[in-house]
Amino acid sequence: MIIAITNQKGGVGKTTTAINLAAALATKGFRSLLIDVDPQANSTMSFLDAHDLEASMYEALADDDLALADIIRPAKKVPHLSVAPAAISLAKIEAKLLGELDSHFRLKDKLEPVRDQYDYIVIDTPPTLGVITVNALVAATHVLIPIQSSYFALEGTDDLLETVDKIKVRANPDLQILGAVITLFDKRTILSRDIRKEIGEVFGEKLFETQISKSVRLEESPAYKEPIFSFAPRSSGAFEYYKLSEEVLSRV
Repeated sequence: MIIAITNQKGGVGKTTTAINLAAALATKGFRSLLIDVDPQANSTMSFLDAHDLEASMYEALADDDLALADIIRPAKKVPHLSVAPAAISLAKIEAKLLGELDSHFRLKDKLEPVRDQYDYIVIDTPPTLGVITVNALVAATHVLIPIQSSYFALEGTDDLLETVDKIKVRANPDLQILGAVITLFDKRTILSRDIRKEIGEVFGEKLFETQISKSVRLEESPAYKEPIFSFAPRSSGAFEYYKLSEEVLSRV
């Protein structure tokens, strides 16, 4: 199962969701791989020391002779979790792949030799609908959409769902929307509750029951290169992401 976590809006908790969902699955004993294709490389820096990396997803996607297995590294402090790291150089990949006939299939082709080595693969995408995100959607079996609990929560969602539909027509007919998860939720406000209702009207049964609350602990944990489960195991963030992982498993 390959889950692309995507939303073209920034600041919606996409990377936080990728980090902690991958860690939750690994904590359950599943062989898990976190693929970071966001040039900001925040998922990578949450588990690895960037100075120790010799190659990243840019080289893996751009170089036909470099296999994905050559860049994968075990995550520090999280057994069963490996990371395919990103670097700022990924920002150049769109120009590199421009005009290439297989530009949208690079990630899928690179994943093929290693996908059977993992039970779950989570892909953290950039906040755009460019070539990198399309590569992730072509390679994925499922899409998980984090949506921030804010007034403009659904802005741009139509474009994302339209992109998913277009990819399903030819490039990846088996692609499914796993669900949408509300992030940065503040249950104390009427606005948050109203927005949840609005999101529910768009996604229906695809909206996860679990809501990810605003949490200082969730923001702090990447700085210590730890997922929330080891950094603050008794926090609301740890409970909610564990619950989300249970929901994800129940849907597949």
